[in-house]
Amino acid sequence: MKHQVKSTSTFAQACNSYRGSSSYCSLKYKSQKDYANNLTRACATKVSGNLMLGNVKLKDVRYKHLTIAYDDWLVNSGTRSANYIATCVSIVLNYSIRYEAIPHNPMALVKKVKTKPRKVMWQPDQVKLFLDTAYSDFKWRSIGLIFHMSYELAQRVGDMRLLKWESLDLDKQRMDYEQSKRGADVHLPIGDSLVKMLKVQKEDFDFQEYVAPRTKPITGTYSPYTIDEIHILINEVKDEANLPQELQARDLRRTAITEMVEAGVDLVGIMQVSGHQSPQSVKPYLVNTFSGATNALERRFKNDDKH
Repeated sequence: MKHQVKSTSTFAQACNSYRGSSSYCSLKYKSQKDYANNLTRACATKVSGNLMLGNVKLKDVRYKHLTIAYDDWLVNSGTRSANYIATCVSIVLNYSIRYEAIPHNPMALVKKVKTKPRKVMWQPDQVKLFLDTAYSDFKWRSIGLIFHMSYELAQRVGDMRLLKWESLDLDKQRMDYEQSKRGADVHLPIGDSLVKMLKVQKEDFDFQEYVAPRTKPITGTYSPYTIDEIHILINEVKDEANLPQELQARDLRRTAITEMVEAGVDLVGIMQVSGHQSPQSVKPYLVNTFSGATNALERRFKNDDKH
């Protein structure tokens, strides 16, 4: 039986209670893990002398405590992580409000630093060089496929690392799967070059369920790479290919969507590929680029010539 949240409960006890709630249990596994890690980090943050946030009773949690904690997260974890931790803390405090343990959420009063949107994108020649390098060595083949699918199909690296053969029909050259983040169903055509590599992969790894597992088994089992392993291996390939370190795997989806925008694909078409459920979600990808502006002006003048 989960702990009943009261005003005398500590913040750590409220976190434990929340983790037993239906709201938490309905989250995807990765989100549960991220929330748990962030709340553990929050509980271990000193907010007054040697007093840690986790040991503060809910009725005593103050704006000053959370401001001190947030400043600590900013300095030691960076803006993006600090805001994520703050969000998780806010969720627990709102959960406590529902049990009438506290009257309001002091985290809502803490002014957050806005995260600067990441703008790094892969250039076509960099993508080609990465793939040529990854596919040249069997130990990097699965990493190359995860990279290739993420870029060509504008999907998240995390989803591609867990993709199973049951989601692919290589004869019809299509992929059908449910995205992990929001549960969107996407149905995508697979290009010839990617299908070719997938067929080679299937010949070697058809005996197990994952499309791009570790190329060597662990305790006799071929299993998916972790996100941390992918980060390390992506860097290995970049080093081998002498590619800039600022390029990251998470930039592939943004690159692919931006290329669709530059090509004049409308929002509905982009959402069909990306799985976004509203035009507002696509807005961050609608960046100003020289190529996009050139295409727009060329279309404008071509239209003028018709009149």
